[in-house]
Amino acid sequence: QLQLVESGGGQVQPGGSLRLSCAASEFSDDYYTIAWFRQAPGKEREGVSCISGSDEITDYSDSVKDRFTISRDNARKTVYLQMDSLKPEDTAVYYCAAGSFPFGKNWHLTFLYSYWGQGTQVTVSS
Repeated sequence: QLQLVESGGGQVQPGGSLRLSCAASEFSDDYYTIAWFRQAPGKEREGVSCISGSDEITDYSDSVKDRFTISRDNARKTVYLQMDSLKPEDTAVYYCAAGSFPFGKNWHLTFLYSYWGQGTQVTVSS
């Protein structure tokens, strides 16, 4: 069974940067769509960014577009989320998720993903 482990969270000041990593126990680059979600206290889990399998198509939510960058290293079985120009409203627990479905505009739907990591806390505060 696929296992996902996130790392790289922490506390940073507004305007700062963090890079999250999602390490997978196995990686078929033609099989899994990988996404980052986040959940702030009292709010629903929301999709942040997604990357497809071997063709590495990416998409972002409007709230993080032009600030966050998703990438994958299939040799290292790892997906990254580079987060720049962080804002207090980016504060949340960030989760990576994997699903075996064709990449499309519905990538933000949580029920499409069969595997989830345990989450890593990101806090943006001065």
